[in-house]
Amino acid sequence: MTPSCTQALELSAMLLNVGPGDEVIVPSFTFVSTASAFALRGASLVFVDVRPDTMNMDEQKVAEAISPKTKVIVPVHYAGVACEMDAILSLAQEHSVSVVEDAAQAIDSFYKGKALGSIGDMGCFSFHETKNITCGEGGALCINDKKYVEDAEIAQEKGTNRKNVLSGQVDKYTWVALGSSHLLGELPAAYLWGQLENIEIIQQSRRKAWEGYGQGLKHLETRGFIELPVIPEHCTNNAHMFYIKVKNLTERNKLFDFLKENNIQSASHYVPLHSSPMGKKYGRMHGEDVYTTRESERLLRLPIFFGLTEGQVNRVVDRVQTFFKR
Repeated sequence: MTPSCTQALELSAMLLNVGPGDEVIVPSFTFVSTASAFALRGASLVFVDVRPDTMNMDEQKVAEAISPKTKVIVPVHYAGVACEMDAILSLAQEHSVSVVEDAAQAIDSFYKGKALGSIGDMGCFSFHETKNITCGEGGALCINDKKYVEDAEIAQEKGTNRKNVLSGQVDKYTWVALGSSHLLGELPAAYLWGQLENIEIIQQSRRKAWEGYGQGLKHLETRGFIELPVIPEHCTNNAHMFYIKVKNLTERNKLFDFLKENNIQSASHYVPLHSSPMGKKYGRMHGEDVYTTRESERLLRLPIFFGLTEGQVNRVVDRVQTFFKR
């Protein structure tokens, strides 16, 4: 357990000994922590374009971006929908590269029957207040290779062998490696435990809202006004996020303002990292930005949370319909 997904990502970079001279492949369409965790270690970031259907990193662009300097590939499961992990793992194995899944949005979601965050070498989860399961701030690092476990425990405890004291192996602990304070407090952990005990109830509420949006807005997609989220057949949907794509940035901003006037909170999402000041400083875009910027400017997130009622969903649907009727 960690205080955040950000610290889980930073811990993964530490365990994989990422440093200057290494390259880390990440999607440009993601939260800053995906990139900064590795930039903090001195790595160069290689941003790749996304697929327009799922908004996940394009596995073909990943293949083109791999070089002898590549140390890690970081697939981000956007909106809880899986990246094409078979292709990414195959590339990683071929080039002896590690895979760290950014599963911040992906708890209770699966790829070909495998839980997201459990497929790569490591998986990082978020329990931030915006996530399906939350303790306000919190995270977790899942490790699939036992050789990293002891190092992770030491790094989590500020680089000390404190665990050996607790187990009675030594009388006093000492500084044995580099580390930091990657510990989740007991109170948020207890709150999180209660959330996990009720995950089925929470997910049932979110999925009902997600399906309500999909059914209510389907005819707008059929008529060409919007595009709805795409869930590949071999992936599941954990109802973390419901978004629509409109014609362009201008139309998205008009819809955002219209919903705000009707007391409905919608939101855009990431500004592509490769265009940010720090993205330009610590990384580069590999290949052409065909979809990342264009699709990000079209995307608008609708409200979804535990306890969102059918009536509230219907009201949002009605307001979106009204906007396009105008």
